[in-house]
Amino acid sequence: MDTILSVKGVGKTYASGHTALDAVDLDIGRGEIFALLGPNGAGKTTLISIICGIVTPSSGSITVAGFDAQREYKQARRRIGLVPQELSVDMFETVLATCRFSRRLFGRAGHDALIEQVLRDLSLWDKRDAKIMELSGGMKRRVLIAKALVHEPDVLFLDEPTAGVDVELRRDMWRLIHRLRENGTTIILTTHYIEEAEEMADRVGVIAKGRLLLVEEKGELMKRLGKRELDVALAEPLSAVPPGLDGVTLANDGRTLRYVFRPEDEGAGIPALLRRLEAAGIAFTDLETHKSSLEDIFVGLVHDGVHEREQAA
Repeated sequence: MDTILSVKGVGKTYASGHTALDAVDLDIGRGEIFALLGPNGAGKTTLISIICGIVTPSSGSITVAGFDAQREYKQARRRIGLVPQELSVDMFETVLATCRFSRRLFGRAGHDALIEQVLRDLSLWDKRDAKIMELSGGMKRRVLIAKALVHEPDVLFLDEPTAGVDVELRRDMWRLIHRLRENGTTIILTTHYIEEAEEMADRVGVIAKGRLLLVEEKGELMKRLGKRELDVALAEPLSAVPPGLDGVTLANDGRTLRYVFRPEDEGAGIPALLRRLEAAGIAFTDLETHKSSLEDIFVGLVHDGVHEREQAA
């Protein structure tokens, strides 16, 4: 993996004694889309703020495109674009002026053709002379993305990019993110929307109470930790699960057998269960299967990680 961002042992403990981040290690590859998932207060925004130079870490080191984020701050920061959760623009400024100012803020010479292309890609060109205060909430969110892109960053951070926007705009932003990646931009996003990570990410990181619990390719994560569920509609209801049917429970007032399994487990799987049902003389009328979603996996990981930390304390 061609690493563009490397985080080594980064921690943040405030004067109050609260530890917001606990020795986080993370490498991000050039051109990948990485989703950082976690509940409120997990440390997502703190980590992004440290990488972007907004918050000073208590420990650890960060390199961005080979530049040390503390010793070579300007070079590192110039390669980062940040779309924050909250609006952070001059409401009385026009869209075009805001983008021009943001580009020059990072020491870039004027490049009106590039700014125009960014605004067109975000469906903002027709609004270029409008004051930001006149825009809808969704358009203001697009302006934040434009501001983060006009200085041509290598790494783009999206902190809850679609929070509070409608479904149509969320889909538009997903398409935009894919186009940015196709152009070589590395995307790191935090999100509460599990479907967002499931739709876009190459890899997923799960963070809870300041600790990075897991980082893995999305497909491998779902394969390794995902469970499958089989519901068997019975021809006749049962009052109890017959002997020999491990992993099976009764549901729907005894009219359904529910089997939860991991396909890689020895002796597991649908054919094995059906053979056991036949041996037990149990007749059924229908089968329905379900696969774990990323949300199921996420909830389980966070619960287990928090429980482990509480036990250690």
